[in-house]
Amino acid sequence: MTWCDRCGEALSGADHTACAAARRLEPPRFCPDCRRRMKVQVLPSGWSAVCAEHGTRMMAG
Repeated sequence: MTWCDRCGEALSGADHTACAAARRLEPPRFCPDCRRRMKVQVLPSGWSAVCAEHGTRMMAG
């Protein structure tokens, strides 16, 4: 199953329009593979998100 990286709920069967809009402005909070809360670091140059199970998931800068 795939999870929303903003709210942590299942992508199937739910409306995630608000999550998609918010993700344009903020980093992810949940791992899309395992639904674990990620450690997120926000810097002036971008952000990184690390899952305890899957490691670094995404980076922006």
